[in-house]
Amino acid sequence: MDLAVERRAFLGLSAAGIAALGSGAAFAQAGSNELAAAVAKLADLLESGYVMPDIGKRYAQMLRTKLASGGYAAITDPAQLGDQLTADLQAVSADNHLRIAPAAALPGGPPRAPTGAPPSARVRRRASVEDAGWLAKGVAYIRFIGFTGEPTALATVRDFMAAHASANALIIDCRYNGGGGIDEMGVMLPYLYPRETVLAQMEMVEAIAKTRGSPFEGEVGIRDVAGPAGIARKEHFVLPHATEKRLFGAKAFYLVSKGTASAGEHLALAFKHTGRAKLIGETTAGANHFGGFEPLGAGLAVFLPVGRAIDPTTGKDWEGTGFAPDIACAPTAAVEEALKQCGVAI
Repeated sequence: MDLAVERRAFLGLSAAGIAALGSGAAFAQAGSNELAAAVAKLADLLESGYVMPDIGKRYAQMLRTKLASGGYAAITDPAQLGDQLTADLQAVSADNHLRIAPAAALPGGPPRAPTGAPPSARVRRRASVEDAGWLAKGVAYIRFIGFTGEPTALATVRDFMAAHASANALIIDCRYNGGGGIDEMGVMLPYLYPRETVLAQMEMVEAIAKTRGSPFEGEVGIRDVAGPAGIARKEHFVLPHATEKRLFGAKAFYLVSKGTASAGEHLALAFKHTGRAKLIGETTAGANHFGGFEPLGAGLAVFLPVGRAIDPTTGKDWEGTGFAPDIACAPTAAVEEALKQCGVAI
């Protein structure tokens, strides 16, 4: 669920393809017919591919009504039109990832968690695990700053879990985890669940899933399940470790902040849904929907959300709301609070 990866790998736009979308200059030269065609295409894309079809239809109806009334005719600046279209769509239904922008703005990618991001030095490292070891007697600790799925990262997680399988408590720190995939979860979670357990579900518009495929295709712990008409749904599940069972009864704590986003929140959902770990810190970022960029013409593009993760019990996602902690505290105090929960004197 790393959106920076999805915008090229999932929806298949190469760097050359992004450049071909055009620029501000191309937009300025576009005639009113081309601009109208771009808005009309946006309406079509939202109606046919937006992750929640009912809302996609509402988006499309609003755009077509305003376009027919000349509501966008006076706008000639690409950034201004992108901002206006985005604002109009957000007024219909808020989605932190749905954004229209001129092609020149695309290198920055879709909107991410606005605050609480890790220091830039951590981002440059692009490592999954920043720290791991014993915090106190019987208390193991691992800090993820992303879920990259790289072989070296998975080996680090595997070695950590094996070396700390005697722990009475495990603290998983994702306060500054902006997302990624589910591979690290696939290594770690079998140590924590004594039986097969459903963690989350993911769904996409069926037509998009058939033509573009799913970013979860071929992942370990993913299977197809029945969904509503027109929706392709998959299920994320975990199987218990075949031989190592000592952590099945260990306490588990998951540290979160507003910098915990996307796949970091997917893991929060898994723990909330199953009750396997207590969340400690502050409410997470609320970045759920996944998708990628689509060209609209006239030098504009839309980040189109085509999929989401949902709670298997409620069918709800966390877009725009995030997950509230079980134990609220300042993120800077989360480690200390977790240690207190483990009975460690501070």
